[in-house]
Amino acid sequence: MLSLRFSNFDLECGTDEAGRGCLAGPVTAAAVILPNDFELPLLNDSKQLSKKIRENLKPIIKDKAISFAVIHIENKIIDKINILNASILAMQKSIVELNPTPDYIIVDGNRFKTIQNIPYSTIVKGDSKYLSIAAASVLAKTYRDEYMNLLHKEFPMYNWKQNKGYPTKEHREAIKKYGVCKYHRLSFRLLPEQLKIEI
Repeated sequence: MLSLRFSNFDLECGTDEAGRGCLAGPVTAAAVILPNDFELPLLNDSKQLSKKIRENLKPIIKDKAISFAVIHIENKIIDKINILNASILAMQKSIVELNPTPDYIIVDGNRFKTIQNIPYSTIVKGDSKYLSIAAASVLAKTYRDEYMNLLHKEFPMYNWKQNKGYPTKEHREAIKKYGVCKYHRLSFRLLPEQLKIEI
């Protein structure tokens, strides 16, 4: 059973990101403030949920949340500031969008940088421990998947509709065949070395 609060503050927000390990597309973060009476038995870390359950939970989270925000940080910025900083920036920007401003932030993972002097705690595997982080993980994942479906229409050869930009064998084969496009993260190792060098 996931907990509702980590701190004693009512306006506690949870934040999480999706798409950190992808070869293409944005890293997407969400921040969510949940009310004190929030209950949603199916809610868990988005990676533990089926696509259908995530899609069903998304409107409920949006409807019941006191406030939520979702931010995409594009691949060009990821290449410029690196994926860790881009993930933190996405979470910070989503928190800034919240209204009301939270009194406390709980972050999935172990790295964060303070924003607007709001106190925070980082929680490893927080998305499987706290409802607000789990809610943020579901929103980040569903919004990013939607975004990748749009990019798929522009570059269908990479099949992002299916792999969402993750380094699947099929995605890497398509990069080998067609090269990279404007949505690929050029600072990432897009192909294993043995595929690059013909021996």
